[in-house]
Amino acid sequence: MKRSLKTTMLFPKLFYFFFFAAMSCLFPFLALYYRQIGLTGRQIGLLGGISPLVSLVAAPLWGALADATRQHKKLMLLALVLSVVAVGGLSIAPDFPWLMVAVIAFAFFGAPTMPIVDNTVVELLGEHRSEYGKQRLWGAVGWGLTSPIAGEVIERNGLHWAFYGYFALMGCAILVSLFLPVVQSSIRSSFSSDLRRLLTHRRWLLFLLTVFIGSLGLVFVINFLFLYLSELGATKTLMGVSMTVATMGEVPLWFYADRLLQRWGNRGALAVSMLACFIQGIAYSLLRAPWLAIPIQLLQGPAFSTMWAAGVSYAAEVAPPGLRTTAQGMFTGVVMGLRAGLGAFVGGVLYDAVGAAMMFRLGGALALVGLLILALTDRTPSERQAESRP
Repeated sequence: MKRSLKTTMLFPKLFYFFFFAAMSCLFPFLALYYRQIGLTGRQIGLLGGISPLVSLVAAPLWGALADATRQHKKLMLLALVLSVVAVGGLSIAPDFPWLMVAVIAFAFFGAPTMPIVDNTVVELLGEHRSEYGKQRLWGAVGWGLTSPIAGEVIERNGLHWAFYGYFALMGCAILVSLFLPVVQSSIRSSFSSDLRRLLTHRRWLLFLLTVFIGSLGLVFVINFLFLYLSELGATKTLMGVSMTVATMGEVPLWFYADRLLQRWGNRGALAVSMLACFIQGIAYSLLRAPWLAIPIQLLQGPAFSTMWAAGVSYAAEVAPPGLRTTAQGMFTGVVMGLRAGLGAFVGGVLYDAVGAAMMFRLGGALALVGLLILALTDRTPSERQAESRP
């Protein structure tokens, strides 16, 4: 990579760092904040579930507006500022209906940021696009380094400091975004005639179904782990450390994703992910001392990173010529939209009905169902022969 390009890529790295550092201050602690102000598990699940569903609809709308006006950077800056305003509303909302409004507003205004930034990074890298992960890695670094500090500060000063940390670090992200060389190009996918063609690919749909069912337990962990640890007597510092450990489990798998896929293949990587989800769910269901969550969090890497890498790789593999973006959009929509939304809502219902331990156990059981689907839909002989070719 040329020296001038390395200098240009400094701003995306800084943006990823501050953006995800800001997120790590607030969003892992939101369930605790909701509980503190008196919400039930069902209400917490509803708030957690509606956000990804709103984003699923809002992202293409923002993309269409950006493409039509060719004002990607101005719209990104506007959305960033309004998303911060929405979090401000979240911090002062007097009741559940107003909390719902604030969460919907944040999801709507937060939708275009990552597509625009990610598209910019890929376009700037050009022939070095394979190094995208090394840019995005700084988001994980920001999250991992900030989480334990945020946990310590919140432990000492109260949950309202989660909002203060978010505002400060997101302010840094907005400042960096002023210097971000946003590329004015299309970020939209076509979900009309192109989507109908992909919908006829049986093995692709089975793959999406396997990911959806097998990793649903991960959504339970994301939305309710801190609430569960709080009930076990964990400190906010320990919670922050657990997030850093989860990042430690992800970073090497992100960095070496290409090598792992070459060795295991897409289906092998997905099987590893389902197995990690199963072990994680059962381990959390048996948890008695909160500090034991620390080693369990190391499973976040094989559980999430291998699943995501396998999905992105398989989407590119099965997509007809010219439809790879559509396939990637389907995978992202299933994982970050439908799975995240439904998982948060179902997790909230289960948390209230049967308790956290049984909720995590059921999440582990769903991972086994995913493994069963994967085994029952094994490759045909022709597919095995194709995969064995150099």
